[in-house]
Amino acid sequence: MNFIDIPTLHQKICTCKLCPLSAGRKRAVPGSGPSPAQIMLVGEAPGREEDLKGLPFVGRAGRLLDRALAQAGLERSDVFITSVIKCRPPENRKPKKGEVDLCRPYLQAQMDLVHPRIVCLMGNTATQAVLGMQGVTTLRGQIQQGRFLVTYHPAAVLRNNNLMEEFVSDLRMAKRK
Repeated sequence: MNFIDIPTLHQKICTCKLCPLSAGRKRAVPGSGPSPAQIMLVGEAPGREEDLKGLPFVGRAGRLLDRALAQAGLERSDVFITSVIKCRPPENRKPKKGEVDLCRPYLQAQMDLVHPRIVCLMGNTATQAVLGMQGVTTLRGQIQQGRFLVTYHPAAVLRNNNLMEEFVSDLRMAKRK
């Protein structure tokens, strides 16, 4: 997909009907942040709060992400935040492979337009969608292909607060790169 700019791409995402998820959404969640941006954060999929507001990471995981960014010395307004898929799956289930495949060109177009120096892949779904790899626990903290930093998803950190220190450390690494 070739797009001139982020607003045009996001308009296309917000009217997308490529998969059945579009029928159940309140709002698509294309992403937010500056373009260009040095750092891009990629999560799994919008949740309930994101679906209502049309913005990424505004629920509980988003509040944790904001705290982690602050601890890492980053401002949310300095990073571009998006997800692998742009519509909320029913019951917040994991996205299906077909849904990821249909949304992947949007994510690729975002990466092309935002030109991040580092892309933080938060969780297994983002890591699998972009790198074709899984295993966040073994890949975490490593930079793949020169610019993809694998880290935990904020929802995983919510479930296990012991991961917060490593998550913040990964965000600090992204800032240094």
